[in-house]
Amino acid sequence: MAVPKKKVSPSRRGMRRSADALKRPAYVEDKDSGELRRPHHIDLKTGMYKGRQVLKPKTET
Repeated sequence: MAVPKKKVSPSRRGMRRSADALKRPAYVEDKDSGELRRPHHIDLKTGMYKGRQVLKPKTET
C-alpha cells in the first residue's frame, strides 16, 4: 500500500489550496467609449489611459 513519506502540514496544504479562492477578473465600463476593460489597463481600442492618449488608436483593417 502506498504511504506518503512525510505528512503535509496544514500550512502547506492551505498554501496549495489558496488558488481555489481566486475570483474572476474585474471589468469596468470605460467612461469614453462605454466598452468593458480591465481596471488600470490601457483601452486598446482607443489607446487611452487615465484620460491621456498613450497608444495610437486601432484602425479596422
